[in-house]
Amino acid sequence: MSKERSSFQNLNATRIIATTIGVFFGLFSGVNHGFFEVLQGNKPTGGFYILAIGEAQRFWPLASEGAFTLIPNFLITGIVSMVVGVAIIIWSIWFLPTRHGRTVFLGLFILSFLVGGGIGQVAFFIPAWAFATRMGKPLTWWRKVLPRSTWPFLSRLWIVTLVLVIVFMLIGLEMAIFGLFPGLTDPVSIENTAMLFVFSAAILCVVSFIAGFGHELQRMAQNNGEEASHG
Repeated sequence: MSKERSSFQNLNATRIIATTIGVFFGLFSGVNHGFFEVLQGNKPTGGFYILAIGEAQRFWPLASEGAFTLIPNFLITGIVSMVVGVAIIIWSIWFLPTRHGRTVFLGLFILSFLVGGGIGQVAFFIPAWAFATRMGKPLTWWRKVLPRSTWPFLSRLWIVTLVLVIVFMLIGLEMAIFGLFPGLTDPVSIENTAMLFVFSAAILCVVSFIAGFGHELQRMAQNNGEEASHG
């Protein structure tokens, strides 16, 4: 086995996927929503449901980025949202594997949701947390569900689907903020297409985690084989 292939096989797919999701949504949900909320200035939100992008900040008619917040002030909720977003990024990179890492990960995202970090992130951080709780576990149930013959394929698939998740989310985010997509000019069509990209990304995120479990099972099997050969 080549050194590069061996290095790839030794990657902890579950951690990489969860960390990537955490960093992405800490930045493009928490920090992004907070930035636009701050731009709306020191004024009341007028309710729990807000539009992070105000009329003065819109690049196209349907730009909005809906969010929920318990803080009745755009400036303050925006600052708090950005701070929590940065905390999610830091935690996802350095502290996710710790004893209470996954619990804090979930708690930070719930806090982000409550302070204007955006609604759409819920479809991603809940599955990411649920899958991340299996990090470092023997994956006994998944060993029964995923046939051993699928592990090599899944081991190669998780990184591809993870990249597609990021690409699709970036396209959806760009469309939500700027309303630009080749061949589309109708605002409703642009909005629907953006939602389609986000929905597809959510499905691919789950697929990536499942494929990541296949990678982890393959890695454990190889490590156990190596241990047995040295026994």
